[in-house]
Order: sequence, then C-alpha cells, then structure tokens
Amino acid sequence: MDQPRLMPAAAARVAAIAARQGKPGLKLRLAVDGGGCAGFQYKFGLEADAAADDLVVETDGIAMLVDPDSLPFVAGAEVDYVERIGAAAFEVRNPNAASGCGCGSSFSI
Repeated sequence: MDQPRLMPAAAARVAAIAARQGKPGLKLRLAVDGGGCAGFQYKFGLEADAAADDLVVETDGIAMLVDPDSLPFVAGAEVDYVERIGAAAFEVRNPNAASGCGCGSSFSI
C-alpha cells in the first residue's frame, strides 16, 4: 500500500500556522469519516502529538498523521495546500476516489 504524501506547499502552510500560534512541532492530521455529499469526507486537524498507531509522513520537517482506519482510503494520495482567487485550503488528490463532489471535501470509492 502506497503511503499518502504531504506536498511542500502543505508542509509550509502547517509550519506557518505553527509559527503564528507559537506552537512549533504541530502536525497535520488527515482523517476520513463517513458522510459528506459523496459518501466519505476528509477531515483535517492540527495536533501536537501522534498516536502510537498513526502513520507519520514527513516533508520538510513537518509531519502528517494518518490513523490506521483512514489509511486504506488515502493510500497514495497527495495532500497539498492550494490558493485560488477567493479561497485557500488543504486539498487531497486521491487516486482511490472514484468520484468526488464539487466542494472537493468528500469522495466515493
């Protein structure tokens, strides 16, 4: 199973948030929950510590955490940070997703 990857722009954004909050070492958590308009939805969070069973993926000294239940849904995915006119957000490019919704935060397999 391919590991998900944290792209440099996403790592830089997490580093900027951590610096602004004065919390060096913050990690990005990527999780998948049931729900959303397409069946599953991505959830992002920031955490200080990894759980014992988390997959930890690092890019440029920034860690992304994925719990074992979410991992099969995001294997091989790329997590990026994208800025567009009027919006900026973390984005998941997921090769496992058969379809997605217009908002980009939910998908189906």
